[in-house]
Amino acid sequence: MLSIEALRKRYRLEGTMVLDGVQLQLQAGEFIAIMGESGAGKSTLLNIIAGLDRPDSGRVLLDGTEMSALDDDASTRLRRARIGFIFQAFHILPYLTVLQNVVLPLELLALSRSQREPRALQWLERCGIAALAQRYPRELSGGELQRIAIARALVHDPALVLADEPTGNLDAATAAQILALLRQQVHASGASAILITHSLAAAHSADRIWRLQAGRLEPLAA
Repeated sequence: MLSIEALRKRYRLEGTMVLDGVQLQLQAGEFIAIMGESGAGKSTLLNIIAGLDRPDSGRVLLDGTEMSALDDDASTRLRRARIGFIFQAFHILPYLTVLQNVVLPLELLALSRSQREPRALQWLERCGIAALAQRYPRELSGGELQRIAIARALVHDPALVLADEPTGNLDAATAAQILALLRQQVHASGASAILITHSLAAAHSADRIWRLQAGRLEPLAA
C-alpha cells in the first residue's frame, strides 16, 4: 500500500543528511510505529510521505502513485482523499463545534450534507464522544480533543493514517486509552497507519516498531 524507496533528504541550512536511504514497505491494514529522538527526522519523513515536502532523491508511492511526481493541486487532492492526520497539538478548530470539526474533511471532499453529518456522528460514537457533538473545543479535555482528532482523521475512510506524536500532550493513563482507541479504530476501518513517537510505551501499541537513527530505519521487535 505504501512503498518508500531509497529516500534521501538533507537539511539545507545545516547541510545535515536527515534521511539517508530510508526504505519501508507498509501493507494494507498494518499499523507501525517509528521511533526516534528529537531532530532524528521523524516529522520530515511524515511530511514527505504526505506530499507536504519533497525528497532530494528516492520515491514514496501510495497505492502506486508517486507522491513527489504530483503537482501541488494533485498532491492536495490525493492527500484529502487518501490520508488522515492526527497531531500532538490536536489542530482542532476552536470556532467550530465538535461535530463541525469532524464534518470538515467530508466538506472538502464535496459530500452532501445528508451524507456528511450521519457519517461524522457515527465516528463520534465509535470514539466515545457522541454526547459532545455540539460542544466547543475550549470546553473539552486533552483526551477528548484527541478523540475528536481520531474521528476527524478516519471519517473519510483514508487508506493511510499518519499520527505525529498524538499522545505527547496527554498523561500516561489517557495516552494509553487514546492509543488503544487509535489501534482499534484503525484496524476496524481497514486503514494502514504510521505512528511517530519517541516513547517505547506508545510504540508497543503498533504491529511493528522501527527506529529512525542516523538517517536510516532499522526494525525493532514489537
